[in-house]
Amino acid sequence: MIKTLLSIILFSFISTATIAQKIDTIYLEKLLKSHPDKFSHILNHPKKNQVQILYTQIDRDNNNVPHFKTYSYNLDDHRYFFPASTVKLPTLIFALEKINTLKIPGLSKESTMITGADFDKQTSVEKDSTSENGLPSIKHYIKKILLVSDNDAYNRLYEFVGRAEINHRLKDYGLTTSRILNRYAVKDTELTSRHTNPVSFYSNGKMVYSQPGKFDAADYPIQLSNLVMGKAYLDSSDRLVNKPFNMTNRNAFSMTDQQEVMKKLIFPEAYPMQKQFQLTADDYNLIYTYMSKYPTESDYPKYDPKENWPTSSKFLFYGADSTVTPDPDIRIFNKYGDSYGFIIDNAYFVDFRNKVEFFLTAVVQSNDDEIYNDGKYEYKEVCYPFMKNLGQVIYQTELKRKKKNLPVLTKFKMKY
Repeated sequence: MIKTLLSIILFSFISTATIAQKIDTIYLEKLLKSHPDKFSHILNHPKKNQVQILYTQIDRDNNNVPHFKTYSYNLDDHRYFFPASTVKLPTLIFALEKINTLKIPGLSKESTMITGADFDKQTSVEKDSTSENGLPSIKHYIKKILLVSDNDAYNRLYEFVGRAEINHRLKDYGLTTSRILNRYAVKDTELTSRHTNPVSFYSNGKMVYSQPGKFDAADYPIQLSNLVMGKAYLDSSDRLVNKPFNMTNRNAFSMTDQQEVMKKLIFPEAYPMQKQFQLTADDYNLIYTYMSKYPTESDYPKYDPKENWPTSSKFLFYGADSTVTPDPDIRIFNKYGDSYGFIIDNAYFVDFRNKVEFFLTAVVQSNDDEIYNDGKYEYKEVCYPFMKNLGQVIYQTELKRKKKNLPVLTKFKMKY
């Protein structure tokens, strides 16, 4: 008993020490500069393009336990960038946690989820034609978020968890440079974002849980710079406003927090029990499967391959090239975001044949006219090529890197 306890304490100490390692700020810049053909445009304008990168090497010990070494470029967790859809990952994790902690008989992620409406701009949901049984559920919303970053699916989970609980959970996990304040694509206002819909769950036709609409009066201040951007923007009526674009009351999700969520999700065993997400083995399997699954491999929901081609959500390594054939030995477990000229990707890479694995999280922006919300951004010319080149250069670096212990990666061979 004493021996076991000492082992647990030692493991926790090692894990905590691994997590807290100092970040190298030199290596990545040297690596990028060694490929001027790919990165000189960005390197010459790091502030203009708002680049931040986190790259984490993974080394396994004799027991296959991961240990991390992190490198950064231009990292500043207090310099704001719009996180777009990347905030959907912690939101769906917290939705699963809430189901698990409620411990109500008959309530599960597969239960039918009926969303009501009791405040301005809110909409209700009773059916989902994209699911196999035609009904909405937490599980099906998660599939849609991870496959194609569905906005409505995210909004429904935001409403279920609630704004206050989402931000409390971020704080509980030490994600101190992040906040989630808004829905997406519904023109949420300062007031409507604070109100979340009533939600009910059903199992075998019987209600098993009902949650009234909620109001969150709290604010979640973070010391952030760069909240005012550009020289003009289009308002909700598409009228040009000749003032800088203010992002003060919007979602925030820093690079460090993004990669921390991904590391904790992929390797819960590397963290003390109290710092792990409260997820079941089946929850992890669901997330791993749909994070790495291509939209074309999904039947429910079913997607048009012209709009959602296999690698359409894999910006790092593949860019946004609809003609590329994905490498059958590589799977990328990721959550991306794209909005206001920002492209963000937060990923864990696995190459099963070459025994390669690493974390890579990056943001880049291009908005040459400095007008926001006009839909005119240089994604194809600047952002997608940068992401593709970054992922491939890091991958090639990993192929050459010698490891004492090759990783056992069977955990990540999902059934698609």
